[in-house]
Amino acid sequence: MQLSDFPRVKLAHLPTPLEHMPRLSEHLAGPDIYVKRDDCTGLATGGNKTRKLEFSMGEAMAEGADTIITVGAIQSNHVRQTAAAACKLGMACEVMLEHRIQRPSKTYTSSGNIFLDRIFGANLREYPAGTDFDAEMEVVAAEVRESGGIPYFVPGGASNTIGALGYVDCGIELLKQFAEQGLNIDHIVTATGSAGTHAGLAVGLRGSGSDLPILGIGVNAAQDVQEERVYKLAVETSELVGTPGCVERDDIIADCNYIGPGYGEPTESMNEAVLMLARYEGLLFDPVYSGKALAGMIDYIRQGRFTQGQNIVFLHTGGSVGLFAYADSLTL
Repeated sequence: MQLSDFPRVKLAHLPTPLEHMPRLSEHLAGPDIYVKRDDCTGLATGGNKTRKLEFSMGEAMAEGADTIITVGAIQSNHVRQTAAAACKLGMACEVMLEHRIQRPSKTYTSSGNIFLDRIFGANLREYPAGTDFDAEMEVVAAEVRESGGIPYFVPGGASNTIGALGYVDCGIELLKQFAEQGLNIDHIVTATGSAGTHAGLAVGLRGSGSDLPILGIGVNAAQDVQEERVYKLAVETSELVGTPGCVERDDIIADCNYIGPGYGEPTESMNEAVLMLARYEGLLFDPVYSGKALAGMIDYIRQGRFTQGQNIVFLHTGGSVGLFAYADSLTL
């Protein structure tokens, strides 16, 4: 896999740390838990999208674009990082925000990620849930062209084959860290949503010859839908990097039993997980993605599905700034 063949810009602080969580591991009386700190990528409070944006923005610059168009929910971690990347690279940023949460609080619509989007000067456009963003993106792109600009579209979560390259790279990085630290890892756990992180990680591991299992904890879709979404992107990404067929359908597992009422809707288990990591390890996790994935991992340990003697890596995808948007709905 020659990732150097693809345009790339430096945005992230890499490699991110791989840290042991001794107090959490002892508290749960299960496996030794390690956290891959992709909340430490650096850009605009960090997060997993920064890895993806190194490749997305690299392609945008190679194509001569001067305006980035992207889409996400009101509290999108991806949008926040994309807006910051555009600033860093001297580009304009047109943001299409979807209202996915029913009856959001004023705190939700004015703080957290959307507050930072405004600080970065992105042009924010708001749309109702269920909007056809493929069509609306073309409308925005036409406006950019009419004003003399050159648009480049980054999909939600930067989750296409180009964005997924960031997590192909992360998979390779993880294997190097395991070797350096002398670790035998039994499982990786990550949130799975727009699919780019999960798919890229699968390609990075399988394309490097590793059969290490990955458990995706779903945050927005049913299991069959999510697994097919991830698998399709993994197949396309593996072909792009020259390792076709390295990911099999059985490699993609998504447990979508921890979503609760819906995307971005708080759950008791998420609330417990966020407080547990904060109070046992001093780490902050977000309510929408990593918080629900943590809840899933903790439940697996309590059920005995992850056990003492194992080593588990939890991929922290960042987004803790989103906690501010949920300040009036979390139970402290």
